[in-house]
Amino acid sequence: MYFTKGVWSGNWGVTYENQCALIGTTVDLKCEYDYSLGSIVTWAGWSKGQRVSNKLSLVPLSAIPSPPNHFTYLGNYRGNCNLRINNVQPSDQGEFYFSFSTTLGSWREVSSYAALYVKELTSVVQPSTAREGDTVRLICRSGCPDPTEVAWFKDGQRVWSTVFQARREDAGRYLCVTLGKERVWSASVALIVHYAPTDVTLSANPSGDIDRGSTVTLTCSSKANPPVAQGGYRLYKDGEYVSSGQTRVISDVQPRHTGRYHCRAWNSLSWRGSDLINSSEIHLNVQYHPVNVSVSVNAEPIVEGSSVNLTCSSDANPAADSYTWYKRTETSSSNSLLHVGSGQVLSIPSMESSHSGLYVCHVRNSRGEGNSTEVVLAMAAEQRGSQLLPILAGVGLFLVALLVAALLLFRKKEKNSAEKNQTDLDSRLNGGTSNSEEATAAIYSNIHILPPCPDPYNTPATKKNTRRSSEAEIIYSTVTIKPSVQNKTRHKNSWSKGREDDSSVIYSSVVKSS
Repeated sequence: MYFTKGVWSGNWGVTYENQCALIGTTVDLKCEYDYSLGSIVTWAGWSKGQRVSNKLSLVPLSAIPSPPNHFTYLGNYRGNCNLRINNVQPSDQGEFYFSFSTTLGSWREVSSYAALYVKELTSVVQPSTAREGDTVRLICRSGCPDPTEVAWFKDGQRVWSTVFQARREDAGRYLCVTLGKERVWSASVALIVHYAPTDVTLSANPSGDIDRGSTVTLTCSSKANPPVAQGGYRLYKDGEYVSSGQTRVISDVQPRHTGRYHCRAWNSLSWRGSDLINSSEIHLNVQYHPVNVSVSVNAEPIVEGSSVNLTCSSDANPAADSYTWYKRTETSSSNSLLHVGSGQVLSIPSMESSHSGLYVCHVRNSRGEGNSTEVVLAMAAEQRGSQLLPILAGVGLFLVALLVAALLLFRKKEKNSAEKNQTDLDSRLNGGTSNSEEATAAIYSNIHILPPCPDPYNTPATKKNTRRSSEAEIIYSTVTIKPSVQNKTRHKNSWSKGREDDSSVIYSSVVKSS
């Protein structure tokens, strides 16, 4: 027989107390029951109500799947009916009913029950994303009305303040924990702190001294949130912009790449009032063997007995540490270089002619070596002689050109004079008196110097009589007068009448006295 409240005249009934529990905690459902005097309790138990289509059914706790000792009856048979639930889970939330039996009857009541509300410990970080310097609050929510003392942890480390100014090192995961016999941990939540780039660094690979022609990679890095994008990095050399991007590759390093480099990082956030944050500088040192080797002379002109210094200089990194001087020597059988000194300056205290010649400077450093071009060292007189040669050659060419011009002019004038003489001669031969028709023909004189005639009387008897006559030599001179073409044409008839020969020959004897 089951009794309900108000049935019979005894104090039959059950009194409940609702509870709120956090997930993972242990909760005791408070319960008391009463029955008629003289009755003896023979059975007591709990059930959990389950509703299907708004129809309530009571399921004994022993019939609900659960870990061992999840439900523990703490009551007795004298009025205490407390129920303990260990490691409360969300599935434990609901309505719990207590029933009992006595020697006089049983009690079951569905109109009253113990309600269990299961809540979760929740960590709240406000705001969850903050800029460096913003105020952050930590809030732990349990959902149950009773206050719960909690503690805060960040990444396993205790946090003592629930209100603070956000720093970049404050970023991480936070959770709250209940304090007491047992601890309940909330789920962790993240705090994101945005900040401008810091710890901006520029590195070179390989680092240290770089060989000319090798490859070097410059990389810029920083700490920033949000991270710096590729376009947020800029590279500078000696204060001048080079390129953008986090990485710069120089595939053929040259001396011009030597300098001081730094990079800048930017992610749209400013730090201490600055938008662009610079890295520290690194020095890119490109090393190479000596180039552009040259020699300079301290005195011009160089005279005999003077002091002469030859100075060798070059472009090298590291600086040249060895200078060697050579003089070119030439013999009939060889042409070689003679070592004449060491050091950057070659000194000749007193210049002599034997010091003249071609000098070469040989330079060396740890990266290689190089030679200068040959330098001529000569005294002033020798220099003037060598300098006069091109001047004299130029003057000679000028005189030759002038002589050729004069000869051409003379030939032209001679030709005009010959034509005039021929015209004049033709006019006279033809009886002409007109001045306009007079022309002087050219007269060609061929003088032949004949060798002495052999003495036909080369005998002792005749030598005396013929000595005087043989002392004289006869020289024949032939003078030919040629008419000009115009006169020849003009007096053709007169030339054909009795003058069959178109030339006149005059013989002249020239006697050369001994």
